[in-house]
Amino acid sequence: MAERKIKAEGVDMLRLLGLNDANLQVVEDRFDASITVRGDAITIRGDAKEVEQLEKVFKELIYVLNKSGAITTNDVETVIDLVRVNGDPALPNNIATQIGEEDLETVVLFTRNGIIRAKSAGQKEYIRQIKKNDIVFAIGPAGTGKTYLAVAMAVAALRNREMMKIILARPAVEAGESLGFLPGDLREKVDPYLRPLYDALDDMIPPEKLKTYVERRVIEVVPLAYMRGRTLNNAFVILDEAQNASSMQMKMFLTRLGANSKAIITGDITQIDLPTTTISGLVQIRDILHKIDGVQFCYFDRNDVVRHKLVKDIIDAYDQYHANGKLDANAEQPRLKRHR
Repeated sequence: MAERKIKAEGVDMLRLLGLNDANLQVVEDRFDASITVRGDAITIRGDAKEVEQLEKVFKELIYVLNKSGAITTNDVETVIDLVRVNGDPALPNNIATQIGEEDLETVVLFTRNGIIRAKSAGQKEYIRQIKKNDIVFAIGPAGTGKTYLAVAMAVAALRNREMMKIILARPAVEAGESLGFLPGDLREKVDPYLRPLYDALDDMIPPEKLKTYVERRVIEVVPLAYMRGRTLNNAFVILDEAQNASSMQMKMFLTRLGANSKAIITGDITQIDLPTTTISGLVQIRDILHKIDGVQFCYFDRNDVVRHKLVKDIIDAYDQYHANGKLDANAEQPRLKRHR
């Protein structure tokens, strides 16, 4: 057992601990050590390693508060994750310093690897619309951050206790390969379709915590077909690769939404893997929902690409190829009217 006392002289303890001790509760939920606050003195008792980590956590939170004037539960979770993963909080020059250097509206999430934020005008508008609306469609080419930013927004909502769970879904549609010839049971067959969603989560949540979330079903990554019959309350729901959802699947997904939930639907209508006789639900949906308040469509183009610089050139090359009259296999698909 070890004990450490931190003197928070001149610190606004209400802001440090949060309204109704919300920030303190986040810390207590993550550690077994006891934390006692008397005036501006914080006393920590428990396992020596935890006591050392908690001292770093509180000192970093005090620094953040002094620099930015406020602390959110997201800040608390981030500092804890950074301390537990790296042993030290933040990146060079501290979290608070980084916040001061960035436009706060572009910042989505703080992770052990740095800041996740909107980097283009299209991405900034996307983040604004997600905050304002309960259903947002993100349509555009690969590499524009549609799914990655949506997952970051979901993780931030979970950390801030705005939502109780995250549901990530993808259609298990074959892209030139047959599920029947893939090895393994059903879960092993569909897992490759879901891997990009796990990759995004791996960037944002420490491995042990992510494992716990998945085991407790706080975070679910599932094939779209598994959504049928469910009602999702207090959930942040994301449908990725939605261009491969049929019209009926799209309707099924959108009608799963329950109280205090939000849905983000992402896709690229130039990469449809459905049979040519099947209409993409993402292509069709704009004409169906365009008059409903609370539903917003966001469009991305090559200027929003944040992957390797060659991705923009590849997109341009394909656009030019099709502009010259060489149509792809999906030419018979009805095309979505572009609205801005």
